[in-house]
Amino acid sequence: MSAINRVFWQDKVGVPSVIREGPIPSQVGDGELLIKVRAWAMNPVNAYLQTVALPFFRYPSIPGEDVAGTVELVGSAVAASSKFKVGDRVAGLALGALGGGGTDRGGFQDFVVLDAAMAYRVPDALSFAEASVFPLCIATAAHALFSKDFLGLPYPQAAAAAPATTGKSVLVWGGASAVGCNAIQMARAAGFEVVTTCSPRNYEYVRALGASKAFDYTSPTVVDDVAAELDGGGACAGIFQAAGPFDAVAPCCAVAHRSRQDLFVACANAVPGDAVPEGVRARMVLSVDDTRPAYYDTTSVIFGGFLPEALASGGYKVAPRPEVVSRAGVDGIQEALDILREGVSAKKIVVVDE
Repeated sequence: MSAINRVFWQDKVGVPSVIREGPIPSQVGDGELLIKVRAWAMNPVNAYLQTVALPFFRYPSIPGEDVAGTVELVGSAVAASSKFKVGDRVAGLALGALGGGGTDRGGFQDFVVLDAAMAYRVPDALSFAEASVFPLCIATAAHALFSKDFLGLPYPQAAAAAPATTGKSVLVWGGASAVGCNAIQMARAAGFEVVTTCSPRNYEYVRALGASKAFDYTSPTVVDDVAAELDGGGACAGIFQAAGPFDAVAPCCAVAHRSRQDLFVACANAVPGDAVPEGVRARMVLSVDDTRPAYYDTTSVIFGGFLPEALASGGYKVAPRPEVVSRAGVDGIQEALDILREGVSAKKIVVVDE
């Protein structure tokens, strides 16, 4: 193992990031893992936090959430459970300060400490780059779909079993996004028909992931068209605004208002008060807990069974596909964030360690 941990620090908003060297953690908590990172995936919030301060994020801090690599140390409880061992290939969610944890627990460093419940085993058939695309987008989608505080759907079944059809639908707004394409797959695995929105160029992409109907989110009639589809196809279990610009909440709430059904709207974006018509229930998908990692309840269930089984069986697709930047290691993270800031569609920007 290398003797140095290279770390990507964001000291405050509006200043360039700094890479500093520090010691590698020599011990972990009972329920934790130390991993040597082999791939980091970027999320829009990482680029956002370089220029805009969010009230629940503390500076200076190590950003980054999505990591994949090999286990270097395991805590005593993890060892006793035999869930993970040294040398295992894993991916996981390192929320750090973004999830109410320590400012030194972010993912943009060579060696990352993870809560074992927020990690999953990577099948041999997947590269580290492929495995890194999942953690935060699946955690967000799972919380929106399965938490009792949001849509409260039943969890998806094991990959080997055909999902029992519920006869109900779910609307995923922004189905070609990183969060949306995983929401589509998990909702289908839970037995729901999925109606989604995206650009027409991504219609085949979202259908291949399991969506039954796709609508152009830029169409002037999209709200009426989607509401009619939801009402004409039986009961709808709810709406998940998985992606889009700040004002993407408004059309989702408008669909709920036009529908004859009482549809809760779970929102990946903040919910502006003027976007919610009278009688519509809408809430941002957010989970911050100072005692446990964010999204713990739902993510631990998905990571603890469904996702590794589905990936190993080939029943769950790598979506979005990773696009690896040219510069390797922690040095490549800023290049990746700059690419992300320019805008991407149906792909995830990833940095590998070599």
